[in-house]
Formats: sequence, structure tokens, C-alpha cells
Amino acid sequence: MNTRMRRAAVVAAAGAMAVSLAACGSAKESDGGGGDSAKKGDALKIGLLLPENQTARYEKFDKVLIEKKISELTDGKATVKYQNAKQDASTQSQQADSMITNKVDVLIVDAVDSKAIKSSVQKAHDAGIKVVAYDRLAEGPIDAYTSFDNVEVGKAQGTALLKALGGKAKDGKIVMMNGSATDPNAGDFKKGAHSVLDGKVKIGKEYDTKEWKPENANANMEGAISALGKKNIVGVYSANDGMAGGIITALKSAGITPLPPVTGQDAELAGVQRVVTGDQYMSVYKSYPQEASVAAEMAVKLAKGEDLGSLATSKVDSPTTKGVPSQLVPVVSLTKDNIKDTVIKDGIYTVDEICAGKYKAACDKLGLK
Repeated sequence: MNTRMRRAAVVAAAGAMAVSLAACGSAKESDGGGGDSAKKGDALKIGLLLPENQTARYEKFDKVLIEKKISELTDGKATVKYQNAKQDASTQSQQADSMITNKVDVLIVDAVDSKAIKSSVQKAHDAGIKVVAYDRLAEGPIDAYTSFDNVEVGKAQGTALLKALGGKAKDGKIVMMNGSATDPNAGDFKKGAHSVLDGKVKIGKEYDTKEWKPENANANMEGAISALGKKNIVGVYSANDGMAGGIITALKSAGITPLPPVTGQDAELAGVQRVVTGDQYMSVYKSYPQEASVAAEMAVKLAKGEDLGSLATSKVDSPTTKGVPSQLVPVVSLTKDNIKDTVIKDGIYTVDEICAGKYKAACDKLGLK
């Protein structure tokens, strides 16, 4: 997706969020009927549960952006109760249960494990607390969901890898480093990537990487190099930037030069810097401000017992719940060619942040000044 199209999508989403609110009943009743919740003002208690802090985005972007938007929507009167599960599903379930006990008005949940959180989602539902699934589609009676089109993420990664390989696509084998099996998004990324790559490359090794950890990706890559041979690996599909870092370390340690193209996702600062130097071929840039804004808007509407209206532009099905009101945010493939038009233009990073220290020379070559 080009920048102009992406900008249009952001404007359209902003227009949808500006639609006047229409009350539809009580968040205290599972059927959305009238009740005390319809009288709620802006003094809301909103629970925010994020899954981990190894990926830079959650603490730096998601938390900050959601809190800021909720404050804007409620004139600073709402309270956000925040906790991070640090990649532990049982911890997140305890955090959710605690927030339910303390009677938050709504929960925003980015699940560590989409299945493990199901019982907590059910408890919230039984207590009349609405739940917004954020970034990952949790199981259970979810009331709303916002994320990116995750199949399209995988397609963007696979397409970029094929472009990087060019005529070398069938000269050797690629390694696929998928995300954690407990994350439903990882399955969508994998599905999208396979839809592009299957039949066009030879997949020598494929892994579902436990907990998305870079060190696990590094160990997997070392095993793939040993099994396939250094000269036979022509590219690596990595589902995100953190794992790409571990993969590239393994490739360098094995003395593989030049490095084969490696994909990524999340446009983490370290990932963008690797794209600048050429160590990593691409990342997937996702507009966290837009996703966070949608989640905050959904949460405030639901907490007040108001209809989501045109904010929920589509419906998705989870393994347990059909037709969850949703909004999916578009994504863009980030390469050397569009760093200036994506993460810099959107204010995610400054040129000084990207081009600090050892990255300055590479930035100069790209005209990033």
C-alpha cells in the first residue's frame, strides 16, 4: 500500500471516529439494554492489559497512545488501570480477574495467549464488563476488536522477500521463522506469507518460535544453518523485527556474506536501523496511533453503553464468537525507499534517533538528514 492510500485510510478512520455517539443501553447488561451505565459520564475506569515488554512497541507506543486518547475523549476524567503480563498468560489472567473484581467499566485486552484468556473474558462478560480485544483476537465473548489485517501483513512480508530474491528465488532454500503458536496473529501472518511464497521458493526449514523471543529465533536459525548449510540459504522470512535481530546475529556468527534478505514487522527502531544499513531487507509499518485511537474510542463508547456505529467497519469470527464488531487498520511495507514517508513523516522516530552514532553514514547515503 502506498503512502497516499495509507493516509486516505487514516483520514477515513478519523472520519468514522468523529461520528456522533448514539446511546444503546447498559454495559451492565449483556444484551445492551438500558440501565445505570447509560447515565455514566466521563469518570470511567478502563482496564488496559498488554502482553509483554520485549517488543518495544507496547510500552513506548500502545500504552502511551491509548492513555492519551482516552484522556482526550473524557476530558481527562477517566482513569486507566494498566498492567503488562510480561509474556505470562497466567499472570495476565490474574491481572484481568483483579480488574474485574475492582469493577472497571471496560477492559482492553491484548492477549498473551488467546485461548488462556477465554475464562477471564467470560468472567468480565458475566459481570457486565465489556471487552475490547486489542491487536490479537482473544477467545470468549469479545464485544469489539481492532487490529491490523494480519493476513495482509504476511502477504506484504512474502511479497517483499520474493522481490528481494528476484531470480535467485529457486537457487536455494529459505527459512521461515514464524511467531508464537499461542498468538492467533502469528497464524495469520504465516497464512499470508505462505499464500505468496508457496510454489515460488523452497522452504528448507520452518519454525513456530516460542514466545516470539529473539534468543529462540537465534537458536532456531543456528539449527537451520547447520541442517541446510551456509551456502544454501537464500532468504529468511522473519515474522517480526525482534526475531529478525536474533536471526541476523546467527547469520553473521556463521560467517554468511553477503547476508540473505530478512523480513520483519513492527518497524522497531532497531529494525529500521538494520533496514538503513541493509542487514534487514524490510519491516512492516503499522500505524499504532490509528490502532490505539480506535481501541480507545471503542472502549469509551462501550463503557458508556453507546453504540459503536460506523467505528466498527467490519465483523470477524474467533473460534468461539461469531461476528465480532471490528476495525482493521491497513499496513505498509517499509524498506530503505520509504523510511522518510512512513515512520519519520508520522512522527514515530526522528532522523536523529534513527541515524545516531554508527548509523549516520548509512543514513547519509540514503539522504536521511
